Amino acid sequence: MNGRRQDNQKNAAAAHRENIQKSLQHRLEIARAKGDEALIRQLEAEANYFH
Repeated sequence: MNGRRQDNQKNAAAAHRENIQKSLQHRLEIARAKGDEALIRQLEAEANYFH
């Protein structure tokens, strides 16, 4: 039972990380479309934190 709980926690953490990365990518696309260089740099730095 404990192993299943750990698997569920790992799966939830992976899904959470994936959702954050997708959201970040979307925000980056919008910032690029708007030409907001300061926001682009900030979001790229944030993206590097996750890689």
